[in-house]
Amino acid sequence: MGSFVIFLLIVLTVIIDFYWFDTDRKRWGWMRNWSKLNKIIFFSGFLIVSSIVYFGLSLKFL
Repeated sequence: MGSFVIFLLIVLTVIIDFYWFDTDRKRWGWMRNWSKLNKIIFFSGFLIVSSIVYFGLSLKFL
């Protein structure tokens, strides 16, 4: 359950930063001309890599 909470926290943080905190597109502006499919692929890859790194580093403690 704790691993799922951390994973959910990472996902929510990125989503909130992309849609709410970065209103003038200074952090995510480099993706301005990307299509919706490319953005979905990027964020899906980011979530997959983040979860692999998190679970890989926490295997010792599980």
